[in-house]
Amino acid sequence: MQFPSELKYSKEHEWVKVEGDTATIGITEFAQKELGDIIYVDIETLGEEIEQNGIFGSVEAVKTVSDLFMPISGEIIEINALLADQPELVNSAPYGDGWMVKIKITDASQVESLLDSEAYQALVG
Repeated sequence: MQFPSELKYSKEHEWVKVEGDTATIGITEFAQKELGDIIYVDIETLGEEIEQNGIFGSVEAVKTVSDLFMPISGEIIEINALLADQPELVNSAPYGDGWMVKIKITDASQVESLLDSEAYQALVG
């Protein structure tokens, strides 16, 4: 399993890539393996400011539906349009084309509360 070192991770299995005052967010390889085949991604929060740990959408797999939790507070400025027709990208490229949203960070200090790749790897075993 991959744990890219340039990313930060939440205990709810989201990853964050910070670039200046914006961040790209998706679910980890561990999360997508646990969920199984993703068949639908539901994110309808474009333009909304979501607080840390708030729900910004959901993913539907063959067996279950799981909420998506915002790892840091921010305003959703972009939703990955590819996922509407290709939700399986979350399975095949969770750290690439399977990203979920981009946000404008509203509290950069929250990034420090996230896990680095080693800590996240230890969390999931």
